Amino acid sequence: MAQHEHVRVAVIGSGFGGLGAAVRLRREGITDFLVLERAGSVGGTWRDNSYPGCACDVPSHLYSFSFAPNPDWPRTFSGQEHIRAYLEHVADTFGLRPHLRFDHEVTVMRWDNDRLYWVIESANGTTVTADVVVSATGPLSDPKLPDIPGLADFPGKVFHSAQWDHDHDLTGQRVAVIGTGASAIQIVPEIQPHVAALTLFQRTPPWVMPRMDRAISGAEKWLHRTLPFTGTARRGLLWGIRELQVGAFTKHPDQLGIVERIARANMARAVKDPELRARLTPSYRIGCKRILLSNAYYPALARPNVDVISSGLAEVRGSTLVASDGTETEADVIVLGTGFHVTDMPIADRVIGAEGITLAESWKDGMQALRGATAAGFPNWMTVIGPNTGLGNSSMILMIESQLNYMADYLRQLDVLGGRAALGARTSAVGAWNRRVQERMKRTVWNTGGCTSWYLDADGRNTTVWPGTTAEFRRATRTVDLGEYEVVRPPAPSADQKPVTEEAVR
Repeated sequence: MAQHEHVRVAVIGSGFGGLGAAVRLRREGITDFLVLERAGSVGGTWRDNSYPGCACDVPSHLYSFSFAPNPDWPRTFSGQEHIRAYLEHVADTFGLRPHLRFDHEVTVMRWDNDRLYWVIESANGTTVTADVVVSATGPLSDPKLPDIPGLADFPGKVFHSAQWDHDHDLTGQRVAVIGTGASAIQIVPEIQPHVAALTLFQRTPPWVMPRMDRAISGAEKWLHRTLPFTGTARRGLLWGIRELQVGAFTKHPDQLGIVERIARANMARAVKDPELRARLTPSYRIGCKRILLSNAYYPALARPNVDVISSGLAEVRGSTLVASDGTETEADVIVLGTGFHVTDMPIADRVIGAEGITLAESWKDGMQALRGATAAGFPNWMTVIGPNTGLGNSSMILMIESQLNYMADYLRQLDVLGGRAALGARTSAVGAWNRRVQERMKRTVWNTGGCTSWYLDADGRNTTVWPGTTAEFRRATRTVDLGEYEVVRPPAPSADQKPVTEEAVR
């Protein structure tokens, strides 16, 4: 590749959001684009998270693109390897390979006010300029590592769930798992039968519902291949059920009591020890933190080689792990199930806007973006899975496709404007949108349920979740309202300055 390329659109990341954006660009007739990926293959979080037991907690037929149905999903809730294979298939089917640039970790994206384009530098020394940037790095892409005294001096092996060391055999080892989130509850049942001892450090117990998973029969696959509308109907049914559930999360959290009873029964079936059951029972309303799905987590915790410590890890002294309540345990391996940088995404430090400040500085009082996509002061830049676009009970692919509708209309509006132009989200429009979202958030279970979750930023603001249905979001992002944007044109050249020509910028 040449050391400097100019494209109409640069997409950052090749997970669901990035590949979806690439497909949509091609469907809009736009082929002048690149997808910059820091790793050596597509897949995003489904490439990086390859830990034992990694699987999706959204049904397969809903956790896939509407424009790329897969009649051959092996299970109702598919595993990481099948989801990653699906994304590779999307890249091949839609002819995305020529647009992909692997091993291009973006180090800085800088807006050029004079030329009205983004200058994108990668760690490999290449530079790309682009009229529009679509940032699809995703909120679950950068592992969060805890700052625990002594952890750096631990003599054994330490790795994050998203950076699993497959070369290290855990058989017969004393393993400590830190955290009880979505990754940890999948890892624990997988490694428990093989390790000598497993210690789970639990700060807050999760609510765990039964996982209604099964193999999809050959007859079902044949039906979906032969009569594609049946797959569409299945997807529609899964979507509709989840849309009906939204009101309980966003307006009437008291209605979630029946769901709590199901979760308690799920625990009681597997955990007979009342003392352990008490430690595993949450004190907050179900749904406040992410609801987890597993049939194997509780049975694994009840095994004799597992110990649950109801306190976070406070200090590491050699191979001795000390909990906040003073409990000590010995370990050979530490697995960090400590989540990701969601409300403080590192990519925000690498985006420099029209006023010379980073996106992280612009968001110092909390992430906010107009319709979850564009930020004031950052013309022709948009994000996929941006602030307040997350979901608590349905498929993020639905939200991604809505944002791709918005992206497509954004590019159409730029075409209509003609010449060299950019669209900059008005500060007033971003503020008005964010105020509406935060006002609706006040009633939700995520804000009233009595917990602290990764949905909240350091100041307790919920800048992550969408407080409505996916249908509402689809309507809100169907088209771009130019009244919410300023049209930016190149500055007029001075008398002694030659005008910037199209050839000069390309």
